[in-house]
Amino acid sequence: MNHLKKTPTIQDVARFASVSAATVSRALSTPERVSEDTRARISEAIHATGYTLNQAARSLRRRSARTILVALPDIRNPFFSSILDAIEREATSRGYGVLVANLYFGAVTARRLQDYMLSNRADGLLLLDGSLDPEMLDAITMPPYSVPLVVACESIPDTDFHTVQTDNAQAAERATQHLLDLGHVRIGHIMGPDSNVVARDRLAGFRRAMERAGHDVPPEWLFRGNFEMSSGFSAAARFMALGERPTAIFAANDEAAIGFLSGMRQHGLQCPDDVSIVGFDDLAVAAHYAPPLTTMRQPRETLGRMAAEALIDILEGASPAQGPLHIVLNSELVVRDSTGRPAPKNRKIA
Repeated sequence: MNHLKKTPTIQDVARFASVSAATVSRALSTPERVSEDTRARISEAIHATGYTLNQAARSLRRRSARTILVALPDIRNPFFSSILDAIEREATSRGYGVLVANLYFGAVTARRLQDYMLSNRADGLLLLDGSLDPEMLDAITMPPYSVPLVVACESIPDTDFHTVQTDNAQAAERATQHLLDLGHVRIGHIMGPDSNVVARDRLAGFRRAMERAGHDVPPEWLFRGNFEMSSGFSAAARFMALGERPTAIFAANDEAAIGFLSGMRQHGLQCPDDVSIVGFDDLAVAAHYAPPLTTMRQPRETLGRMAAEALIDILEGASPAQGPLHIVLNSELVVRDSTGRPAPKNRKIA
């Protein structure tokens, strides 16, 4: 029979006090940020559970595993391949290994991040997903654990985590301006998920370019999507049902753009003769599709390398001097054959 008693954890204290683990961490490290009533409940919970700040555990937490954990929303997405490759190359060159956690299955999988970090399997976290609960991240990045974290590709609104990302809103403006410069005034947009900060930034950039040019965007020209080819294909069917159609489409990513191109072809339309299309990301397939896709090229290799470099620098004691690190990289417009001038007004489109 096992007579060993489980050592109380910060999660036990949180459950007893009916607060989050992040709130317990704040009460222990910066009590002035927590209300007096909440501090009293946490103090009672600490006494009741027998929880203590284990200095030996802190020392163990500082012992280097020479490994970083990379967490991403969907490992199946080809967008992440070159980013992961660059992260692994940079980490290897600095003497670190890389663990990968796939967050595709949501909150249950996200909670595994705490297990990874608090069991000393990795020294720092490189997060490629902006949808995680900030309180869950606070629980591991604040004292007593203080796990170094860098968020890459996406940001998490209203937080002060270190970030490395690209200029999504500005790049979307430039993509839309390319279509405006070709003479298009009726331009639609295939959006990403409403909950995704990158999708919202790209929609905002699209709207800014259209407003600056003095052109309205009817609601029916905004096609809901989810960054997948299937959503672009579905947008093509909705496009065909419109009474007045756009002459050009800016898609929130290349996969949606390629899905839209495929749907247009099935309906007998040609690109760019009948409709011009701009994507975003410059996936490997973009240059080899028919027609080759005009797109915004994100510097994904540079993003992965700089994110890994920033995290390892922090692990090795080179923290930024003035607050959180925020790096924004510029995207590049790559013009290919999927964009052209709008068809003459007397040209009849099916």
